[in-house]
Amino acid sequence: MSERLTLPVLPLRDMVLFPEVTTPVSAGRRGTLRAIEQALKDEKRLIFTIAQRENTEQVSPANLYAIGTVARIGQMQRGLGGVQLILHGEFRATALHYQERDGYLEAIVREAEDIPPNDPSDALFQALYKEARERAAELGQKSGLPEDVVQQVLDSVTDPGKFADLVAGYLEIKTPERQQLLETLVVENRLRQVLVHVQRQIAVSDAQEEIKSQVQEEIGERQKELYLREQLKAIRRELGDSDDEREADELRQKLEKLELPEPAQKEVERELARLERTSKESMEAQVIRTYLEWIAELPWSTRSEDSLDLSRAEQVLEEDHYGLKDVKERVLEFLAVRQLREAARRAGEGGHDEGAAREMPGQDDDRLPAKGPILLFLGPPGTGKTSIAKSIARAMGRKYVRISLGGARDEADIRGHRRTYVGAMPGRIIQGMKQAGTKNPVFLLDEVDKLGVSFQGDPAAALLEVLDPAQNDSFTDHYLGVPFDLSEVLFIATANFAQSIPGPLLDRMESVEFTGYTEHEKLAIARQYLIPRQLKENGLDTETLQIDDAAVRSVVSGYTREAGVRQLEREMGRLARKVARRIAGGAQRRVTIAEADVREQLGRPKVHPERAALEDTVGVATGMYYTPSGGDIMFVEASLMPGKDELVLTGHLGDVMKESARAALTYAKTHAAELGFPAEAIRDRDVHIHVPAGAIPKDGPSAGVTMATALISALTGRPARHDVAMTGEVTLSGRVLPIGGLKEKVLGAARAGIAEIVLPKENEPELDDLPEEVRHTLVFHPVQELAEVLQVALLSREAKVVDELVGAAGKPR
Repeated sequence: MSERLTLPVLPLRDMVLFPEVTTPVSAGRRGTLRAIEQALKDEKRLIFTIAQRENTEQVSPANLYAIGTVARIGQMQRGLGGVQLILHGEFRATALHYQERDGYLEAIVREAEDIPPNDPSDALFQALYKEARERAAELGQKSGLPEDVVQQVLDSVTDPGKFADLVAGYLEIKTPERQQLLETLVVENRLRQVLVHVQRQIAVSDAQEEIKSQVQEEIGERQKELYLREQLKAIRRELGDSDDEREADELRQKLEKLELPEPAQKEVERELARLERTSKESMEAQVIRTYLEWIAELPWSTRSEDSLDLSRAEQVLEEDHYGLKDVKERVLEFLAVRQLREAARRAGEGGHDEGAAREMPGQDDDRLPAKGPILLFLGPPGTGKTSIAKSIARAMGRKYVRISLGGARDEADIRGHRRTYVGAMPGRIIQGMKQAGTKNPVFLLDEVDKLGVSFQGDPAAALLEVLDPAQNDSFTDHYLGVPFDLSEVLFIATANFAQSIPGPLLDRMESVEFTGYTEHEKLAIARQYLIPRQLKENGLDTETLQIDDAAVRSVVSGYTREAGVRQLEREMGRLARKVARRIAGGAQRRVTIAEADVREQLGRPKVHPERAALEDTVGVATGMYYTPSGGDIMFVEASLMPGKDELVLTGHLGDVMKESARAALTYAKTHAAELGFPAEAIRDRDVHIHVPAGAIPKDGPSAGVTMATALISALTGRPARHDVAMTGEVTLSGRVLPIGGLKEKVLGAARAGIAEIVLPKENEPELDDLPEEVRHTLVFHPVQELAEVLQVALLSREAKVVDELVGAAGKPR
């Protein structure tokens, strides 16, 4: 076994020293300099070189590899901040132990001896060794070294192991790969790995040479092509025929035909003059030509003629969409205004003196086209916001353009890039106008609430100018650099949540609310639009597949939970595909889907909506809530138990709901005598209020009256009616304040089987928004005080006793 040596340590960063290799090394760290000084004190001048795993300033044993090279220090030259050494690798060594000594690292090492081949004369080993020597000589020559020098260096080493180390020391590979070669003690394996690296570097060198040759050849071809093109242009000039000049003339003629505003006309003339002075083959000429082509293709004065036939427009809107009364009325109002303005313009053409009109520039000009409104369609997904915009364009006889703003994070998406950038182009607004081909299209800005913000700017801020009727007649795209009139565009934006839209942007738009569809409306939409579309897409018709109304209602209630109809259409598509498979397989020729067949086709129901309770219960009141997917009912449970006069709230409640519960408890304590229970009844007792579905977060003030009703029911022992649902915010004095989302909440309660609704008095006008069949089915109780709620929602104790004796779920009241 080799003897152990104690040597100072020289940590190496991003390099590995091999035995039999001489290399220069720079050292400057304090600990390294002390290690070198210690090595120089010994006449052998030996030092242990070891590579660091990570390139860090601080050296620790954990950051050093296990195997390094014992090296001899040759020449040394001191300089500013460090020393330059010449190191010669002597032999491999394994570090057995590291220790700190006088500010430097010291290691106890033992020589790691090579493992030679079992039979050095073996034909396979000799072939490997010969191939490695030949490839190493080839790599040296490809690296630019003289052939005789390379051969002299290689001939100086005859031992296979030392030869592998010599070649490894000059390979251009990463530190971990060099360390792997150093740690490979089996000579045959090390020789094979070195050969692989040498072959790889030869392949890279050959590829570089090939690329270099191709580039030089391409440059030569380009120079030749440029020379020939110049000759060709000279010949064409002699013949009086030039494609470039003809293209420039065509572009100039196209630009002259445009009715450009004065700033755009001046910019076009300036760019045309630059184009004439610039070499046609230059990059600048291409940029100028592209810019002028954009100018020529924009609709500066081209308009679609509006279809002002209100009856036809109304017919188109009714054909394409069911319901959406407010949206359709807003579009018809816009067309009616255009119709009246057009009539006034025609009446004024005969009686007005044009010269007099010019002398009165402050007078309103009725002959100008009406500026387009900025509409915001706001509502849950799947309610028809995007599709109705296309119907509006068809009803008005206008072009339709849509751009999606979801995820846009760069202001340049809206305003474009300045022409100083390579590959610059206009923003999405100007691109959409080019696509439309007219200056008065219906322009849909989809998902405007999904705009992002980044260090490249805020696209929502850039939209402020686009969507301001007072400014968008001179919208300036960064690429165009001249104003473009957007005042005649009918902009329609869509969004799911108004709170995600910046206030200044929201202020510039006229909001039109899209509420969720009722079950009756979904049935009508499925009948008129969804089922026919799915039959066509799946190769079916009404002769081969019939779906009755009860089946559609079953799909709506058991397989979808949404305000819109997207999921409903997907489920109708599933039904159609399953029937198509049966018909294509020859099992049936005509299929009718009834309510009982839905579960067989679509599997078990995916949605389990709440249903009204079956009996009146003490401490359980029914509330209502609203989400973007629609409305539904919820139960609030209250219970009393011995304790320390604490309020326990469970059910994943938000801060606002917790405050509502505390307000309800305070009201009950302060009005104990009026409510019919002694104040002592709540002393030394805990009140527990729970809202089921604890995994779902809940918040909002509208559950205040429901919590108060459940709590007072538990305190008084009076049962809460199971067929009454309620909503409203409650105050400490017992006032009932208005809430939002009344339509969706009432529709959800109607689906759940509720018979009577308690709502704030101030929300009563909103009942007009409900479908007629719902208004006639339910009984509504508008209230202003909590006492009125309790009068409707709570039964007397005597009524409960009679109910229990009779065994009835509900007694006529």
